[in-house]
Amino acid sequence: MSYTTVMNRRLFSVLLLFCLFPSLLGQKVPRIQPEEAGMAADRLARIETVMQQYIDQGKMAGLVCLLVRNGGVVYEKNLGKLDVAKGTPIPPDAIFRIASQSKAITSVAVMILVEEGRLRLNDPVSKFIPEFKDSRVAVKSDEPGAKGYITVPAKREITIRDLLTHTAGISYGYGPAADLYEAAGLQGWNFTQKEVPIGESIRKLATLPFDAHPGEKYIYGYNTDILGYVVEVVSGTNLADFIRTRITEPLKMVDTHFYLPAEKIARFTPVYGVRNGKLELVEPADQNYYVSGPRVSYSGGAGLLSTAEDYARFLQMLLNGGELEGVRILSPKTVELMTVNHVGNLHSERQGFGLGFWVTEHLGRAGEHGSVGAFGWGGAYHTTYWVDPAERLVAVYMTQLLPAGNLDDHDKFRALVYQAITTSYQEGS
Repeated sequence: MSYTTVMNRRLFSVLLLFCLFPSLLGQKVPRIQPEEAGMAADRLARIETVMQQYIDQGKMAGLVCLLVRNGGVVYEKNLGKLDVAKGTPIPPDAIFRIASQSKAITSVAVMILVEEGRLRLNDPVSKFIPEFKDSRVAVKSDEPGAKGYITVPAKREITIRDLLTHTAGISYGYGPAADLYEAAGLQGWNFTQKEVPIGESIRKLATLPFDAHPGEKYIYGYNTDILGYVVEVVSGTNLADFIRTRITEPLKMVDTHFYLPAEKIARFTPVYGVRNGKLELVEPADQNYYVSGPRVSYSGGAGLLSTAEDYARFLQMLLNGGELEGVRILSPKTVELMTVNHVGNLHSERQGFGLGFWVTEHLGRAGEHGSVGAFGWGGAYHTTYWVDPAERLVAVYMTQLLPAGNLDDHDKFRALVYQAITTSYQEGS
């Protein structure tokens, strides 16, 4: 048998494999011309002009942004460097630490279980994690010997809904009882380096006093990490496997992982930071816990890696009412419930908060371009996203910058996106 024949057979086998299992190739959101979706190409070009200035001024290394309107990608741009020292251009499929953008995916995992009748929003968390049964709250105190606080019994138990809305009273360990959190090794959001499963950390967390009574304040913290462990308890599988089999594989999100597969390191982004006005390397792409960590602690609140394209597919599913390309993840009514305000003014005067996202209730109070009903969030490494159902719009902005040095690029990016709209779907046109 000739060499050519052997190679042709191997090529045929590979192609057959991809035909039978197309998810191995991933799936791109369809590309369309901006004008087909009511946007102007010349106005979209302003995004590159403005964002390139941040790179030229040494305020960031590189970025990838993606806009989807009316179901098709109308704008995608990769600018700058993946690695500044090596001069490597950032590819469109660069892999980013999405940190708190993980929360949206974990929140969807929780709602999958709600839809299956396996848990309820009003269930006490102690039903699944008994250690949360008799919680206490740290209250500031000037009493002698009080170390600045005393602890009192929580007024009620925390619920699944409290965790989804960040109203459980649980921070990232920097509240009144910060000394106890520090002693327990539970401060900050990064779990990637921990050598124990997330459940062990969460059970320890349950023994520590909260920062506020459940339902009384919006406090950003370990809420979604607790939810990730609830998913593990209820489903009987670890969070990584649940998200992979129930969300990322069905949606063909082939580059979304808790820890980086070795073969993808060439696309993994280093972290840069702005210190004293200068851009510095903070974390190399090949020297971090996402690459070399224990790979056992799956943080539902901040542990995932992804690409702009992958995350856009996830958001398009939500914009479509829980479905993408014939695959249904959630019911439209569940997505509706997730994307309305559940907390009154507890989150802020400008925006409400739903089951995993900020939500816009009043455009004037929000004070920025958008629409009533829009929702989104961001991540610690200066990534951001939003979905505007009224305008059939998904926006994803990825970079790796920590600290970001009070950069104003997010506000400008948002304005630049909306100024490119020439036909508003809210106008009925």
